[in-house]
Amino acid sequence: MDLFAELQLAEVIGTIVYTAIGMGLMWVVWKVIVAASPFPIIKEIEEDQNVALAIMIGMLFLSIAIIIAAVITS
Repeated sequence: MDLFAELQLAEVIGTIVYTAIGMGLMWVVWKVIVAASPFPIIKEIEEDQNVALAIMIGMLFLSIAIIIAAVITS
């Protein structure tokens, strides 16, 4: 119970705000990727079963999430 007593409202609000900022940045990155690609990404992954593209997009999002987390926590 001591853990919850030390938790302050500002920390909770900050976490929620930074989460929203991070998700917003991830959405912007997704829109940029879709706009920059010469083919429909979702069709390529879902219908054509392009596993390599799915792995690449997943790793791209993971790397961007790590960068955003590092910037927020610094």
